[in-house]
Amino acid sequence: MDLIHRISRQFEDSARTKLDSLEALAAPIAGAVEIMTASLLNNGKILACGNGGSAADAQHFAAELVNRFEMERPPLAAVALTTDTSTLTSIANDYDYTQVFSKQVRALGQSGDVLLAISTSGNSPNVIAAIEAAHERDMRVIALTGKGGGRMGELLGDGDIHLCVPADRTARIQEVHLLVLHCLCDGIDCLLLGVED
Repeated sequence: MDLIHRISRQFEDSARTKLDSLEALAAPIAGAVEIMTASLLNNGKILACGNGGSAADAQHFAAELVNRFEMERPPLAAVALTTDTSTLTSIANDYDYTQVFSKQVRALGQSGDVLLAISTSGNSPNVIAAIEAAHERDMRVIALTGKGGGRMGELLGDGDIHLCVPADRTARIQEVHLLVLHCLCDGIDCLLLGVED
């Protein structure tokens, strides 16, 4: 096996997927930035959830807001619903794993907050349940998916935004998700701080 060739192909595929995603995602990312920034400016918060690599993305995003991304600014209200093991395990044990995020959304979410729901397939049952709970709480949803968006795409309302990576390979979708999250962080900072370019 030629490992160098295989590694080169991974880089090329990743770069191609990102460039192919630009046209489809630029405008909805900008819309998501505006929704998230408006929520934060109105004393709202962003709740984020996902499984596996998407759980790590939810935590990464929340950390960038609570601490900082690339510019100095006050801390912003964001919570990853993937981090409290006592809450997660008690819900999964007493009820079922499908409710680990939705019960937290019902407990913590308020009208005007935003749910960042992440799933590469768009079909994660517990993320779908979180979207349903967010709608009950009059929250807007930013869905970050791939593979056509799955069931999550079907649940979104007029005030929600679907950031669906036009790819089918999980690794490529996750790589674009990370770029999208960084675009969201950068955009929020620019709007909050009045950066012009």
